Amino acid sequence: MAMTNNITSIFLLGFPDLQNFTFLFFSLLVFIFCGTISGNLLIMVLYLVSKTLQSPMYFFITQLSFCDLLLTTDIVPVLLHTVLYGGSTISLIGCIIQFSCFVTSECSECLLLSVMSYDRYVAICNPLCYHSIMSHALCVRLVCIIWLIGFLVILIYIISICNLYFCGPQVIDHIYCDFEPILQLSCSDTSIIHTQGLILGFLFVIIPFIVIVTSYVYIVITILKIPSSTGRHKAFSTCSSHLTVVSIFFGTLIIVYMFPTRGKSLTLSKVLSLMYTVVTPLLNPIIYTLRNKDCTEAYRKIQQILTRVNKC
Repeated sequence: MAMTNNITSIFLLGFPDLQNFTFLFFSLLVFIFCGTISGNLLIMVLYLVSKTLQSPMYFFITQLSFCDLLLTTDIVPVLLHTVLYGGSTISLIGCIIQFSCFVTSECSECLLLSVMSYDRYVAICNPLCYHSIMSHALCVRLVCIIWLIGFLVILIYIISICNLYFCGPQVIDHIYCDFEPILQLSCSDTSIIHTQGLILGFLFVIIPFIVIVTSYVYIVITILKIPSSTGRHKAFSTCSSHLTVVSIFFGTLIIVYMFPTRGKSLTLSKVLSLMYTVVTPLLNPIIYTLRNKDCTEAYRKIQQILTRVNKC
């Protein structure tokens, strides 16, 4: 096993060129971290207490919020330490654990977004059969399968990585322990793991993206057939939030992982990684609550109830 090797700890560089903006960047990250945690927890609470949000789409949104919470708590605390002290030391095992949580979250989110696109496809293209097709039992089974797949994927990665021999260097020039930076620390042949990574990336990034695009092609065709402009606007508004999240998430993910890394600026890679690991989990609850009348209405009702309780 690779745990008997020359490396026991790893130094994460983060953003070493931001010494003059350390406090500002640290404060911004703290604000984003607090906003992400509170925003995603709010969505989960709204779903649990509001009867109007008891639908398949909102059930999937709560799972998406859980993915964002897992990702944020995995990446941001270490990143905050890295920014504040100009770097962060993490054990090799801790690095692999961080990578494991990251992959589980990202893989599950990709699959969730594809399932949510299918949900919108059924709701718009086959509305009369929506409740019979997207039953609560089916939604629960789909979510269980998604999380099971996420854990199986990371199990494959862990077995492969732990069989490598790590000899150095002990420095990762990145904001967290990612796939490629970890492999660069190994003296073993990593060609098989690289191939494995490409295959898994195709299965859990490209195929879900194709499913989403296909779903929205049929959705757009169906919407264009609606005679009234009001009806078209109403139909499109039901999936606009999801489409916005998909564009941000998959856009940065595909640029970072599916395009060649040679010649790409390390700073650009870090900024793009920052987008989908830190910024996107903050944007998701904002997009789904501010652009969703059901969520805002449920939030207002909870505020009214809390106001009445305080008065009493």
